[in-house]
Amino acid sequence: MTETTSGPARGSRAKGGKTAKGLRMERIHTTPGVHPYDEVQWERRDVVMTNWRDGSVNFEQRGVEFPAFWSVNATNIVTSKYFRGAVGTPQRENSLKQLIDRVVKTYRAAGETHGYFASPADAETFEHELAYAVLHQVFSFNSPVWFNVGTAQPQQVSACFILSVDDSMESILDWYKEEGMIFKGGSGAGLNLSRIRSSKELLSSGGNASGPVSFMRGADASAGTIKSGGATRRAAKMVVLDVDHPDVEAFIETKVKEEEKIRALRDAGFDMDLGGDDITSVQYQNANNSVRVTDDFMKAVESGSKFGLRGRMTGEIVDEVDAKELFRKMAEAAHVCADPGIQYDDTINHWHTSPESGRITASNPCSEYMHLDNSSCNLASLNLMKFLRDDDEGHQSFDAGRFAKVVELVITAMDISISFADFPTEKIGETTRAFRQLGIGYANLGALLMATGHAYDSDGGRALAGSITSLMTGTSYRRSAELAAAVGPYEGYARNSDAHNRVMRQHSDANDSARRADDLDTPVWAAATEAWQDVLRLGEKHGFRNAQASVLAPTGTIGLMMDCDTTGVEPDLALVKFKKLVGGGSMQIVNNTVPKALKRLGYQAEQIEAIVEHIAEHGNISDAPGLRLEHYDVFDCAMGERSISPMGHVRMMAAAQPFLSGAISKTVNMPASSTVEDVEEIYLQGWKLGTKALAVYVENSKVGQPLSAKRKEEKAEPEPEKVVEYRPVRQRLPKGRPGITTSFTVGGAEGYMTANSYPDDGLGEVFLKMSKQGSTLAGMMDAFSIAVSVGLQYGVPLETYVSKFTNMRFEPAGMTDDPDVRMAQSIVDYIFRRLALDFLPFETRSALGIHSAGERQRHLETGSYEPSEDELDVEGLAQSAPKAETVKEAKEKAKEEAKAEGVSEAQAPAPAPGGAHNSTELMEMQLGLNADAPLCFSCGTKMRRAGSCYLCEGCGSTSGCS
Repeated sequence: MTETTSGPARGSRAKGGKTAKGLRMERIHTTPGVHPYDEVQWERRDVVMTNWRDGSVNFEQRGVEFPAFWSVNATNIVTSKYFRGAVGTPQRENSLKQLIDRVVKTYRAAGETHGYFASPADAETFEHELAYAVLHQVFSFNSPVWFNVGTAQPQQVSACFILSVDDSMESILDWYKEEGMIFKGGSGAGLNLSRIRSSKELLSSGGNASGPVSFMRGADASAGTIKSGGATRRAAKMVVLDVDHPDVEAFIETKVKEEEKIRALRDAGFDMDLGGDDITSVQYQNANNSVRVTDDFMKAVESGSKFGLRGRMTGEIVDEVDAKELFRKMAEAAHVCADPGIQYDDTINHWHTSPESGRITASNPCSEYMHLDNSSCNLASLNLMKFLRDDDEGHQSFDAGRFAKVVELVITAMDISISFADFPTEKIGETTRAFRQLGIGYANLGALLMATGHAYDSDGGRALAGSITSLMTGTSYRRSAELAAAVGPYEGYARNSDAHNRVMRQHSDANDSARRADDLDTPVWAAATEAWQDVLRLGEKHGFRNAQASVLAPTGTIGLMMDCDTTGVEPDLALVKFKKLVGGGSMQIVNNTVPKALKRLGYQAEQIEAIVEHIAEHGNISDAPGLRLEHYDVFDCAMGERSISPMGHVRMMAAAQPFLSGAISKTVNMPASSTVEDVEEIYLQGWKLGTKALAVYVENSKVGQPLSAKRKEEKAEPEPEKVVEYRPVRQRLPKGRPGITTSFTVGGAEGYMTANSYPDDGLGEVFLKMSKQGSTLAGMMDAFSIAVSVGLQYGVPLETYVSKFTNMRFEPAGMTDDPDVRMAQSIVDYIFRRLALDFLPFETRSALGIHSAGERQRHLETGSYEPSEDELDVEGLAQSAPKAETVKEAKEKAKEEAKAEGVSEAQAPAPAPGGAHNSTELMEMQLGLNADAPLCFSCGTKMRRAGSCYLCEGCGSTSGCS
């Protein structure tokens, strides 16, 4: 533990005052006189990132410098997201050293200025240890730190903001402005609208008030227009309404009605995909909605009694509703469209350290940060896999001592950042500097649990997660008390000291009563107990530097920066992951956690090799040779045949929640077969188990309804009769005819198309075969191809079919394995785009908006789709091009890279399928699933869930605020 050289709780605050001796910093990883950069091997790499939809280059920077052990993906994301300076100029950062120095040296300088260190030697130790931890992917600050610190722009370090709005037009317009400025800076914000009077109340002029739901429209439109940070993703925002607000039912139904609108417009042929041209006509799509419920309401739900809705101006009951019916409406809405989520008001405020300064009424967009209105929280997350130790005899342990020291280091740095940080509004700056809210957390929990042989949904897994979370928060508050001794407690502490110390006792009591499970978590609990005892002792003596210390954030982009297999508190997505190679190309490889888990469970090397090979081939552990049935649940993942149950996710949240200052960003995934009653049970158990907030997502709930019913109705209406003066004659194809056979994959559905031509090259027939013989889809495609073929032979022009059937939308839909048609709205949409490319002249299909990948690239470069007269002889050039590496060579190459990263050869690396561009798409192909996530706007690959947001593994983009 780091010590301070000052005794009493005196000293200077950030704004000045009495001086005090600072902290003495302890070395954890580094050696005096040796810089961390000199202890690793560096190499130069080229970063070229493309959009898989059209092949265009999104980002390119060559010759960047990174450690040899950093993955290609981490290198790409840090280079494209965090390096500052215009690309192609000398001012552009080109080395990880420059990025780390820009941030770490700024933190050191601020720490020295504000009296955090006892001596220059301690400041140097701080700098070296912080640089080492980032360099070796032990932890990472949240993205705004890497964006802004050490640059000429405002030093914003926070990703999470909470705003407020009162019942006045001036306040409402201020809300719009403040939210817009936060979005412009690339962050997200949340707020509670419950102070705005309801539509059932009167204005001072005598008319009816508009109500908060009405004002949500304006804020939603603003968010959709501004987007986030000038990027192509939508702004992240959270809107909360109290359950006793008279407009709560209208609030619950907002997104349900809009989902119905989306389906109706999509069926009518409008472009309603995320980012589509017509989606902007739909309201309330830029925010996560949550209802703030009280214990009284939840008790009324259990008893089936009435619950009063209160006017905002008088506080009197203006209406009574059946609590169970209102709760049912919440569950029905969440079942259909994943909104609203639920926040448990009394639980949240029971753990509030600063109640004398105001209640906690809202959260940030991802629901992990909860504190005072007009405040912010800067985040950092630790990579838990970096603290897993294997001794000489193969035994595992979690390095609690080193973990605690890194927590102390990171908390110190995070607190220093508030001393120099800029904020988007004056009110947020004042509150943050007065309460100094921090949000330390972790990533890779799912990987750690699997590697240690713990099922995610198990007592042992929850005990290990709880112990680590308790140690993290206890150590954070211990360091916060030490910082208070060195540089003073937070300004709001004196007023809230009784409440703050009460909450510390609650954390300590929860730690003492928590269940110990095995040899891994018991020593961690012991270290946590010692930390909490120090917290109580030092806190009473010195106070605390920070009103909040910990949250569990989604760890989206920074999780990729740290090469984490899992984000935040989430389990593994799947057992096989997608890996980019330094020399180009990609491989699929069994997660490194699998052999570690098998070794922990007592399997021999030969058995491990056989099981891993089975996983590499099949993507799951079902029927793996030699794997005992009682160990199957260790390898359960977020998706797949053996996915973790919804209550398994809730129980894990409940295990960590008592040891967090804030909350947990997490969505409880529920299978498509889930009922409204299942959602009700999740919301009810979340309250009983003591979580602070929950959101659910029922698989396929937000995907457009199948178009069959609507199309059948449309086709049932006969076309207007046309008077014809001739009867068309069918022109059959000769016995021998030229043809093209194309294999394709659309949204995971595989098939083959054979297109045969007349001798004069006109298309004459089409045969379609789907991979699942005997299925309804296969039968319908057979019939459809016969009908199209007969129509072609009777003289229906191909361009007529193309114009009618392209853009038709139904499942399966999504990514294809065709470079010319990267996305298809349905199998029919893909088929006729492919036929147009193969059989229609350029002018005809260009008028229909159908172009090849090469033509689209040419348009980006020259502004024209048309080939130039001096077009290169592509086929001729291909003859002289270097041969692509063979599968064998690629596999050997992957094994060498895997060996360099400490991955066992038993993990059987293999070339990734051509249609996969990240782990999500690879999982879909291997397991035949639909991950039910949006496509990344930047690179076109399918994103994956990270907390209550989405993350793109390809380029690091997120749909949230982290």
